[in-house]
Amino acid sequence: MAITEIEDKISEIIDKKNYDTFIYDFLGVYDIPKATITKLKKGINNLSDVAGEVYLKNKLYYKQTDKDLMQSFTDVKAKVDELGTKPRYIFVTNFKEVLSYDTKTDDTLSIPFERLPQKSEFFLAWNGIEKADFDKENPADIRAAERFAKLYDVIVKDNPNATRKGLNLFLIRVLFCLFAEDTDIFEKNLFTTRLKELTKIDGSDLDDFICQLFSVLDVKKEDRPVDTPSWLADFPYVDGDLFKDPHESLKFTAKSRKLIIDAGEKLKWDQINPDILGSMLQAVASEDSRSHLGMHYTSVPNIMKVIKPLFLDDLRNEFEKSKGNYKKLQHLYDRIGKIKFMDPACGSGNFLIVTYKQLRQLEIDILKEQNRILAEEGSGKAMMYLPSVTLDQFYGIEIDDFACDTTRLSLWIAEHQMNIKLRDEINNAVRPTLPLQHAGAIVCGNALRLDWKKILPHKKDDEVYLFGNPPYLGAKKQNNVQKKDLLFALDENKKYKKLDYISGWFQQAADYISSSSTLCGFVTTNSITQGEQVNMLWPHILKKAEIIFAYTSFKWKNNAKGNAGVIVNIIGLGKKKTEKKHYLFNGKSKRIVKHISPYLVEGTDDTIATQHKNINQTINMPIAALGCLPLDGGNFILSLEEYNFIISKYPELKNILKEYIGSSEFINGKKRYAIWLNDNNYKQFLNNPFIQKRINLVKKFRENGGKSARDSVETSYKFFTRKLRDENIKQAKQSNFNMLSIIVPRVSSQNRLYVPMGLVNENTIISDSATAIYNASGWLLGLLESNMHMVWLRAVGGRLKNDYRYSASLVYNTFPVPKLSTRRKNEIEQLTLNILDIREEEGGTLAELYGSPLAEKNPKPMNPRLLKAHQELDEVVDRAYKANGFKDDNERLALLLEMYGEKIKNEE
Repeated sequence: MAITEIEDKISEIIDKKNYDTFIYDFLGVYDIPKATITKLKKGINNLSDVAGEVYLKNKLYYKQTDKDLMQSFTDVKAKVDELGTKPRYIFVTNFKEVLSYDTKTDDTLSIPFERLPQKSEFFLAWNGIEKADFDKENPADIRAAERFAKLYDVIVKDNPNATRKGLNLFLIRVLFCLFAEDTDIFEKNLFTTRLKELTKIDGSDLDDFICQLFSVLDVKKEDRPVDTPSWLADFPYVDGDLFKDPHESLKFTAKSRKLIIDAGEKLKWDQINPDILGSMLQAVASEDSRSHLGMHYTSVPNIMKVIKPLFLDDLRNEFEKSKGNYKKLQHLYDRIGKIKFMDPACGSGNFLIVTYKQLRQLEIDILKEQNRILAEEGSGKAMMYLPSVTLDQFYGIEIDDFACDTTRLSLWIAEHQMNIKLRDEINNAVRPTLPLQHAGAIVCGNALRLDWKKILPHKKDDEVYLFGNPPYLGAKKQNNVQKKDLLFALDENKKYKKLDYISGWFQQAADYISSSSTLCGFVTTNSITQGEQVNMLWPHILKKAEIIFAYTSFKWKNNAKGNAGVIVNIIGLGKKKTEKKHYLFNGKSKRIVKHISPYLVEGTDDTIATQHKNINQTINMPIAALGCLPLDGGNFILSLEEYNFIISKYPELKNILKEYIGSSEFINGKKRYAIWLNDNNYKQFLNNPFIQKRINLVKKFRENGGKSARDSVETSYKFFTRKLRDENIKQAKQSNFNMLSIIVPRVSSQNRLYVPMGLVNENTIISDSATAIYNASGWLLGLLESNMHMVWLRAVGGRLKNDYRYSASLVYNTFPVPKLSTRRKNEIEQLTLNILDIREEEGGTLAELYGSPLAEKNPKPMNPRLLKAHQELDEVVDRAYKANGFKDDNERLALLLEMYGEKIKNEE
């Protein structure tokens, strides 16, 4: 139940004035079972036998009294102090005042009885919500959004033909009026009072009231018609274009009228956080976003991760250096009034609002320091306040028109709050909120289709910052319009169909930066800094800009309960060869680096491209390729049950029914078999009815298939792809040894520390759902099973949903392998064989042995023996790359990228 619903239900209980049933009705508002309350009424589970008292074990000790309230409370608390198991709350009332005590937190509540609805969160522990947690979620903002959600729904229902623009504009304007009357922009309670006094209870004349009020708020007092009703005289001129457009006539009812009044009387608008409220209001007007009104804003700490390294740290450092020097402070003061900011995916303005408030705070701090300097000099000089930071420095692009309106409103609210802060902290510094100032340009439109340079014009040396949290949308989830947006924004990048939607913002930012001193900082899905997208996107970006700071992958969460979060990076861009220091952030650590790679480690701008040949030419690495493709409609493949039945009936077929293993079979321990015939032996089995039937079914499938299938109809007795395997078996026999092959699952869970791989003999067929490396050595399997290779896979490999997708051309062929001595290879091979032995000894499937230790929910540990064996292998492989090992995976990746670059250059 929403907090406002709880408030309204408690209001109804208070209005009934039925004091005999009050406490039972009150408990019923919270998550106390009805059966428990029914028993309580009957006295069955009331552990107190004193008249007027109700004691519900673990929950409540309640007393109603007509005697001295404090004394009654003291008496009840003394009783509770002697109890072994204490109730969560003490609640004492004379129905004029309430005294309550939380025995767990020691919080107290002392309020007039009629104010109980506004303090309903005090008792939320009965709903499993601690008050401290509720307070973190900005209750004033949640209450406002919930009340407006109710109002919006009622008005939408009563006005089915109203335009969305008209409804949204009404909502924004009413919200402003309510905020204004609670924060000294208007006279105290002016809007709500006039509405209550001058409109009928049934709401029938409320539209006329609204129309008159909204029209007069856009007119200066001296320009208003002489016949303007006297009740409007107290309302000031607002401007800011908020009331410029005419009000769209709406139907109001008693219910909608009451909801507006409740919003004025029951909410504390002076406690509103505009950076949070805006996103909540946007959710109100978006039906698909209504599931939790608190989950659509970016928290201030997360926004600070973007703006601090982008510009705020620099400004704050300059302030610290300028302390004690009036002229330097004045230079900084003038500078911050000239900077321009734009969020090209501004939503409801979170980034703009937080930035505005940070700059206004810096403005105040500078003024304080200047005043201190003047006071110490004792010259008697007085500083004249002239505003520096203004709303016209702030720009935004947003595709949703209501979000644009919300951004403007939230900026005005933020401005007023900072004006009050200025007035309170700096003597004689007054900055009026009205008339409202105009923001630079909050443009409603598609950011990927607009020219950012026209929205925010700038000269080469202007100080401009672009920032925000643009939308993430994987290639497969984009519609045709979004694909065309990317084509337009990405300068005809031919790979646009495979790139995340956010790529367009990075390209637009790079274009903007290339001709100026502009800096940019975006939150982004980490998909554009790993896998195939890196080579598709970043060479284009890095022609025009370079990465100046970056946060390695972390989980991006807002303060909303149950918010799943997404893995993101933060990336800052600046002009090429900038003199700015480059910073890499990893968790709480921060280090200066020479250059940042698009893989977000220290390194060059090189990206990993698909290689059809292995880059380790001097090592003679075996070829990795997809396993054997049957192209058979499933007719060559047998389940374990089918295999056992056929072998019992036709034992002569045993040598041509081979174990058939792919990713799923290998990891989950499943058994399947395949009919494996070749050009030399197929004729001797053609008369077998089972074989004959299966070949005919394959032939029919291929006849009805695509070109490749039709071209292979004449060889319907054998797998479609098998040439590489046959050639390797032939080579092995010529060398008098049996072929061993490495099987690498093409898809493996990201919840494992390692991708399970293995060795199979030549009697096992590796299917096309896995990668096969024929005639492979044990040391090579060890190298691929190492953490070193996992680091490479995570960085350059693709993803299927969130799981690793192994590609021979992108991962195996590009993986840099150092020169290894025979001794080192033997050492790695022995440790690898130990891993294989432990798998056999421990039993169970590979899925069970490797567990899911990295899973967010219900992680399952990796088998400890197996984990230790892998760690021993990792140590040896690490030393093969670097004698003294590595500090972390970022250091491993940096070395691998450096090695990759050197091998590619040597190949050229």
